[in-house]
Amino acid sequence: MSNAPRNAAANRDWGHDETGCTVLHIDMDAFYASLEIARHPELSGRPVVIGMGNRAVVSAANYEARKFGIYSSMPSAKARQLCPHAAFLPVDIAYYRTVSHQIFTDIFSKVTDQIEQVSVDECYMDVSGALLRWHSTTQIGAWLRAQVANHFHITCSVGIAANKLVAKMASTNAKPNGMLLIPRALSAEFLQMMPLRAIPGIGPSMERKLLGWGVTSVTQLAQLSELELAGIVKSPTHAHRLYLACRGMDERKVTPYTPEKSIGCERTFDEDTRDESRVAGLLRHCCDKVAHSLRDRGLLARTVSVKLRFDDLSYATRTRQLDAPTDAASKLFPFAVEMLHALLGMDPSRAAYRELPRAVRLAGVSVSSLTEASRTAVQLSLDDMLDEQQDEHHSEAQSQRLREAERALDAVRNKFGSGAAHLGA
Repeated sequence: MSNAPRNAAANRDWGHDETGCTVLHIDMDAFYASLEIARHPELSGRPVVIGMGNRAVVSAANYEARKFGIYSSMPSAKARQLCPHAAFLPVDIAYYRTVSHQIFTDIFSKVTDQIEQVSVDECYMDVSGALLRWHSTTQIGAWLRAQVANHFHITCSVGIAANKLVAKMASTNAKPNGMLLIPRALSAEFLQMMPLRAIPGIGPSMERKLLGWGVTSVTQLAQLSELELAGIVKSPTHAHRLYLACRGMDERKVTPYTPEKSIGCERTFDEDTRDESRVAGLLRHCCDKVAHSLRDRGLLARTVSVKLRFDDLSYATRTRQLDAPTDAASKLFPFAVEMLHALLGMDPSRAAYRELPRAVRLAGVSVSSLTEASRTAVQLSLDDMLDEQQDEHHSEAQSQRLREAERALDAVRNKFGSGAAHLGA
């Protein structure tokens, strides 16, 4: 569900010169909501919101619902106030992923294998090799849109350009259910029509900083040198990206396979809580889910993060680098509790499971710095080696037993379902 800034005047005919325009950005229109309407045709024409419950947030909304000011991440209760007659449906992520897989496998891959999937409903496509057969990028875009509509009864928007940045902004401005070609020679002109916030890397804080320097448009941004930009944003790397972007340039290539960068799990409590045992219990559940996902994918993680959302809807996060990569919840959970205490300014030496200083609405755990388990050498930490010296191999033997227990849980879940067994305290 895109809330990206756009300019209605940019959605026009820019000409038909496709020379060098071999990058497509395909984005499904209101994907979750559109899929629900496709399998519930009686909802057609009605505002549809995905995400229901007093504590839920909006995951998606169709264009009829967006007219009422509903957007993603908005509390569902507020969305219901804005549009009480909308159809509110639960998130069915398994269904959305299944259809997504079918679209990518049955349609997109018939054009090329140079596909970089960004999310369940969005991808880049490099069709330079496919032009020998298709001859025209706009012909490819039109065929993709027709196939998605005919087979799945939903729509998608397509941007065609010489690079990823312009292609994505073209698809954004073509929404909904449109296609926009931006000739390579007109890339800068197209980009400079956009509001500042449309440029990747310019958020509210950066926009305020640029406005403070008198930069109110992308055209003015393009008048600055890279050195001047570096002085404003205080980052040579960020300055370089902005320098290219406001000129319609992008050095990134379409990457057919992007390794997973992180795996996470988070949950919202039915009621805000100050009970540490409940929050710690949720973190333990999240560690269990994340570790199971790591083992299922054959990955190890070196970095673990904890995220809290409080009753005033503010967020706090803390990240910890592990001594050695792991796929075990028994290794992740102690660090998660340690970070929980640190986030709340609590003394970890005091008795456990006391009242928290702030009410928690949501808690979650994520891991990153992922590597393939089969190719990762795990070296014992200094603490592990000292433990072994002091108590022979007791520490390592205990860790191995815990890993084997978690793998046994995996086998039970695979046979009887994900809710069949859980990690104990």
